[in-house]
Amino acid sequence: MIPGLALLSGPVKDKGLRAMADRLLQDEEQILAANEKDVDALGKAYESEPNKDRLRAAVARVRLAPEDIKEMAERLRIVADQPDPVGAVTGRWERPDGMQVSRVRVPIGLIGVLSELSPLVTVESIAMCLKSGNVCLFRGAPEWSLTHQAIGASLRDAAEQNGIPAGAWVIIERPEKEAAVELIRAGKALDAIIPRGGAGLRKAVIEGARMPVLCHDGGLTYLYVDGDTDLPMAQNLAINSKAQSAGAPNALDTLLVQQVIGRQFLPALINRFLNEFKTEVRGCPKTVALMGQMAMSGHTSIKPALAEDWGTQFQGPVLAVKMVTGLDEALAHIAEHGPTMTAVIATTNYASAMRFTREVDASGVFVNASSRLHAGDSFGYGADVGLSGSHLHAKGPIGLNQLTCEKYVAFGSGQLRLPHPVPEAYFDAIMLKRP
Repeated sequence: MIPGLALLSGPVKDKGLRAMADRLLQDEEQILAANEKDVDALGKAYESEPNKDRLRAAVARVRLAPEDIKEMAERLRIVADQPDPVGAVTGRWERPDGMQVSRVRVPIGLIGVLSELSPLVTVESIAMCLKSGNVCLFRGAPEWSLTHQAIGASLRDAAEQNGIPAGAWVIIERPEKEAAVELIRAGKALDAIIPRGGAGLRKAVIEGARMPVLCHDGGLTYLYVDGDTDLPMAQNLAINSKAQSAGAPNALDTLLVQQVIGRQFLPALINRFLNEFKTEVRGCPKTVALMGQMAMSGHTSIKPALAEDWGTQFQGPVLAVKMVTGLDEALAHIAEHGPTMTAVIATTNYASAMRFTREVDASGVFVNASSRLHAGDSFGYGADVGLSGSHLHAKGPIGLNQLTCEKYVAFGSGQLRLPHPVPEAYFDAIMLKRP
């Protein structure tokens, strides 16, 4: 822990964050120049790659545009605008003996962040750790090495000129894989670690970490379309939950549809997924049978789902579809193939909606709303460092409050745990001797 970082006032942190946002915009040219060097290095690494589409996709992923710098600055300002969680009193009560007890939010400490995502995540992670009083030890994807250095220099200079102590965060600049492994195995040197990336990274961190994994976005996302529902609304929910950002951790993985509306609801929806949104659809036998005529007429066909598809978080343009007899089978399917990150029900039946919210074990349960809304900004947090499906610490979006823990503060006036080991007569004698 950097001395004084946890004690910084909210206005000082907010001033620093806004200065960091301004500096990113001022240094846009330098940051983009450093990013262009990263792009050139990536191009050289792919020189022998025969598949030029892979090269183009890799370059598109790494290259930043002026709009990306503006988004980073905006994210810093969003974090600055949020209430400071440090020192917030979450509970206060008085005991019968007169002692006043409070619960107060405090920083967790030193948090490691292991990311394979864009520099926007770098800026967001640093900002949220700073605002919540935590030191951030950040290791990003090596393909953005020079970009991270340029961003880090701009942020550091602006922060230190505006009252943020040096060392409030560290960007690890070692590109070799061993640097990530050392961070995962740092043990008690870190108070917590956050993986920000795909399933492979999450698996490596969860299996190898020797400290609490504060946030991991593993877990499936479901949409159950009830027989009693508004069909146009349900179709919009399915499309938005999947196609709005197919690679997101809260994107739809499995669509469950009550079979009484299957023939009316599924054919047009699946056809849109296949052709309009280029999504591979894997269906149960009933779904495959329902859609069988499409293949015969020359349309893109769906594929039979394999057993493992029902337990896969796809994070890509793949969707599993299953027809179920009703809510009982839908709930049983979700329980069997967990863990569940996000679960949505599309229904106009109040009893079904309330039963779904009670019985589904997920970090976020939605009634008639897209799974993509399972995020900090949708809940009013402003930003988050990811989603957690853990049963410990916090479920759902990990925002500023979830980057703190709580300690107890008690005020007394001489209260003692009874029986007191000192005889009462002796105690009185001591008190009488005082001038």
